[in-house]
Amino acid sequence: MSTEATGGGPLTRLYSNRIGRPDTADEATGYWIFALGVVLGIVGVGLLVTNDLQGPVPQWPVVIAAAALVLLIAGPLIRLPLRRLATILVYVGALLSLVAIPWFVVSYPGWRPQAAGIIGLYAAGMAVMALGGVFVPVLTSGTERDKEIERQREQIADLQSALDDADADEADLARLIDELRDSERDLAELLDETEAARAETEAAREEAEAAQADTEADEADLAAQLRTLRSSQARFELFADSADEWRWRLRHRNGNTIADSGEGYTRKHNAQKGIQSVRRNSLGAALMLVEPDEEPPEEDEEFEPPEEVESRAEFEVYEDNAGEHRWRLRHDNGNVIADGSEGYATRGSVNRAVRRVREYVGPAAYLRFDPTGFEVYRDAGGEWRWRLVHRNGNILADSGEGYSRSNDARRAADRIRQRVDEMEFEIFEDKAGEHRWRLLGGNDQIVGDSGEGYSSRSEAEEAVERVRNYAPEADLLEIGRAAFEIYEDNGGEYRWRLRHRNGNIISDSGQGYSDRSGARDGIESVKRNLPNAEVAEDE
Repeated sequence: MSTEATGGGPLTRLYSNRIGRPDTADEATGYWIFALGVVLGIVGVGLLVTNDLQGPVPQWPVVIAAAALVLLIAGPLIRLPLRRLATILVYVGALLSLVAIPWFVVSYPGWRPQAAGIIGLYAAGMAVMALGGVFVPVLTSGTERDKEIERQREQIADLQSALDDADADEADLARLIDELRDSERDLAELLDETEAARAETEAAREEAEAAQADTEADEADLAAQLRTLRSSQARFELFADSADEWRWRLRHRNGNTIADSGEGYTRKHNAQKGIQSVRRNSLGAALMLVEPDEEPPEEDEEFEPPEEVESRAEFEVYEDNAGEHRWRLRHDNGNVIADGSEGYATRGSVNRAVRRVREYVGPAAYLRFDPTGFEVYRDAGGEWRWRLVHRNGNILADSGEGYSRSNDARRAADRIRQRVDEMEFEIFEDKAGEHRWRLLGGNDQIVGDSGEGYSSRSEAEEAVERVRNYAPEADLLEIGRAAFEIYEDNGGEYRWRLRHRNGNIISDSGQGYSDRSGARDGIESVKRNLPNAEVAEDE
């Protein structure tokens, strides 16, 4: 009876105060049963010693000793985290053995004719306790319990990751508060200029005060909001102007330009950093990338922000020709907009896969390989690492070492993007005769390596040149529990896949798109329709 030890009677509270918080109520109950058995055992043995051992069987020493034996066996078994059936059998067995004791008392001293029944009942109770405490746990499967423990461990790991991030961001949040206070003073001066500016300043001041209050009350909650808040009435537009400089602007849905970069950037990632700085005060605005050979939208053009809509798709769970169970998400227009990347042996396994993909799709961010991107991920050992991945799936570079916090890995990747031209690449030959490279920081510390060997020095030099060319412009995305990847396949079509942070592919597009925007539209369709889609099973 593994019930959680919440509340409880005076004995449970005494156990918590004197010994420790019990994981279950049965843990405290079993302890006190065992303690009572110890006391009765001492009393019973003492009485037996003081009696005439050559005379007839003494009544009360035998009664007390027999009860003590039952309690001494039942107590430890009840404390164990057994299945409900096993714990019930222990209780039933103890009750049977204890019933034999008053039978003995009533029959004494002429109990000899009934000795077989009394002893048989007492022994049967012992056997039932043995069945519940030993044979039921051994002969029954613990698979479902193991799976539940694994799921809880994963949740604990996610919570620990969030707490680590919150601790790492404490200094950044403190600086954010100072910046918000400075902004508040600046906005107060702008109130005197125009009535329109006064209204916008007041709204920004209220948002800053609310953010400050949330930060002081609960830093972890604010960190979660910074990662998950997505709704906005505006969008960022990143584009190249007529002088081939990168600029950004933030436009409201009514067409008004709320903010712009005010200056041009020679490199795209510097403009993106400017956007990231503004996002701290304008959470949730979407980013629309306008390629250099395209014209940016007109400044007064109105647009509708994305809205939550009712799902227009349905999960289909079916059995394929190989006898494996699979799922796919079909839109009401008949198109399959997502499917599972693997088959499952049982119907229950595929249903669990559907539940997982519902959980991961909503908060999953984009990782655009254009043509490369930085991934920040957690490895099997629980350490954080970065890697530079090409859209063809090849890993061009990795961190070479793990970090205890995701922020450290993210900052390391950001330094590579900004300073790769200033860093030194060292090409060497390893013990296996393969050529490798490693990237040295200012203090000759190794901050990255090739991750694989090359058959010749020229191949290693070409790999170094690829990293120099790709790293400065590569997008950087931290993979939470899962992330969408947009890539180009061997046929020149664009596809997406949803990858868990452990590297497993959870879902994919199932079809190719002629351009990158089609793949992005496919992701948005899945984000809108998958979380609330009903499940229809095909027989």
